Amino acid sequence: MFSIGIDYGTESGRVLIIKKSGEIVGSSVIKYKHGVISKALPNENRTPLPNHFALQHPNDYLDVLKIGIPKALKQANVNKNKIVGIGIAFTSSTILPTDSQLEPLCLKNQFKSRPQAWPKLWKHHHAEFEANTIYNLASKEKVSWLKKYGNNISAEWFVPKCLEMYNNDLNLYEQTDLIIEAGDWITSILVGDIVRSNCSLSFKAFWDDVNGIPYDFLKKLNKDFGNSLPSKLRGDIKYVGKKAGYLNGSIANEIGLQVGTPVAVPIIDAHSSLIGIGASEENQLTMVMGTSTCHLMLSKEEKIVEGISGVTKDTIIPGLYAYEAGQSAVGDLFAWYMKQIPERYVKQASEKNISLFDMLNREAEKISPGESGLVALDWHNGNRSILSNSSLSGLIAGMTLHTTPVQIYRTLLEATAFNAKTIIGQYEMSGLEINEVFACGGIPIKNPLLMQIYSDILNKEIKVVKTQQASAIGAAILGAVSGNLHPNIKDATKAMGNSATIVYTPNESNSKTYKDLYEIYKHLHDYFGIRDRTVMEKLNLFREKSHSS
Repeated sequence: MFSIGIDYGTESGRVLIIKKSGEIVGSSVIKYKHGVISKALPNENRTPLPNHFALQHPNDYLDVLKIGIPKALKQANVNKNKIVGIGIAFTSSTILPTDSQLEPLCLKNQFKSRPQAWPKLWKHHHAEFEANTIYNLASKEKVSWLKKYGNNISAEWFVPKCLEMYNNDLNLYEQTDLIIEAGDWITSILVGDIVRSNCSLSFKAFWDDVNGIPYDFLKKLNKDFGNSLPSKLRGDIKYVGKKAGYLNGSIANEIGLQVGTPVAVPIIDAHSSLIGIGASEENQLTMVMGTSTCHLMLSKEEKIVEGISGVTKDTIIPGLYAYEAGQSAVGDLFAWYMKQIPERYVKQASEKNISLFDMLNREAEKISPGESGLVALDWHNGNRSILSNSSLSGLIAGMTLHTTPVQIYRTLLEATAFNAKTIIGQYEMSGLEINEVFACGGIPIKNPLLMQIYSDILNKEIKVVKTQQASAIGAAILGAVSGNLHPNIKDATKAMGNSATIVYTPNESNSKTYKDLYEIYKHLHDYFGIRDRTVMEKLNLFREKSHSS
């Protein structure tokens, strides 16, 4: 018997067919045709978008089901009646407005030219004003739930994005029947009922299982918004590790599966990775590294950690508190810089018959820590943790006429590691014990130099899990539990999780140098992020003004 795990990422969706033992027997990757929509809507008029928009096309999500599942089943040579369950992992907070039948409004002719009608990807940062508005009132009111989110509110979260729709297109908001997380939307389509996951609600929508969403607070923020939002967020709230329902007939034939197949409650993609790699015990910290990085850990205790994205219970492993923090640009930052490399480097790589990435890494490996005299802030997509400010931007200090592109590349690698050190330090300073550090995702496997830099800067041993499919494996584990292939998440994780690792240990000499460099990084971090953050916020206003004109 087998389960299916589907991981919806930023650029593509991955489908895995996995045995009870954890062996992957079939897979497919479906790239989103529309990618990340950031410049103009994919309508006839190519409606231009403001800065900081990051939208997607819902049909791309459906293609993963309709094309990806049959393709993976064919490769695995598995009959549909051998599939015991389906699990979904999805980037979050990615939200979309729909009608009462779960049809996305952006697919309707009257709404397709309205930016607020389209799914907002997790890295959509146009709700910064709304995030600040919510934070300012929450601080003034001294609401108890704010401390669970590190006393921060992020523009990446669910409620600020809903308020953004209300503020920017009230007519559309009023005609919206449902606003739903994309992972919940896919799951709801599969089971034919409105289901919402406690994982995304807890981490992204201020929900807890005692008080729900703080609608009374939202009424103080805006009476009409607070009164109207509950009906748009209706649905059956279910817990990770449980069944969301059963595959309904209207979709089963389209995706090549049997009616009545159990479907698991969806989970945030990074959180699913913990399950997929078997890092399901307390005091283990996992860096899920992709376009961005999530820093996740589990504990029996609830601690208040300033500047993180949240602490919630029963959202990954039942009985344990889950902690999340993160960096908004890691893989995205490296990909951006690759596009800035002078043509002569591209030519040299071609002449050597290697990729530009490999050539830069080989050259960067020759540079000793501190040799370039550079330190960078990796805020090119804002700062998620511990400052939670998407208006902040990148910075490189120490450049001279002798600075080379390779030196800058290595400095950006180091910057992401310094940011990770800041986040991990915040966890430890708050009383959380970290006994093991894991890293998973394509980046840690493909870039040994980066992981050695991380080990040196963190001054910790890092275990890189040898799979690029951790999130999809985690989703398949949840699918297996929903179909009773295993009795619970922990047992399923032990049987199906991928725990093979490559271990990186710190170089004592490098760690000593990086300790001194980190002091410079921390000085820049605190100056531009706290003491005089207006410098970057004012520069951001210039960008906004230039774009709007």
